[in-house]
Amino acid sequence: MKNDGEKFWAIVAYVFFPLPLIFVKHKSPFLNYHINQGIILMAVSIAGQFGIWLLFGWFSFLAGLFKLCVVILFIIGIINVMKKRMKPLPVIGDLFTVIQ
Repeated sequence: MKNDGEKFWAIVAYVFFPLPLIFVKHKSPFLNYHINQGIILMAVSIAGQFGIWLLFGWFSFLAGLFKLCVVILFIIGIINVMKKRMKPLPVIGDLFTVIQ
């Protein structure tokens, strides 16, 4: 069973993944997994927003739809942490692994 501190840092990893990397000394596989998912979500969010902006402009319908998808993935990640699951985010969760 994951302790509350570990769950807290796993949630923080979805908000801003460098914080648990800096402040947590002994990272469990559970925490490393969610840090990795947070990194993937951040990378896809930045790359997707930039790509949509370049191709279609800032105020396109696709930009709003993409932001909604990122928020939904963020919520799914938090739910996975709260249920103590190591389940990849839909569509993007298996793209790459940064932290083992």
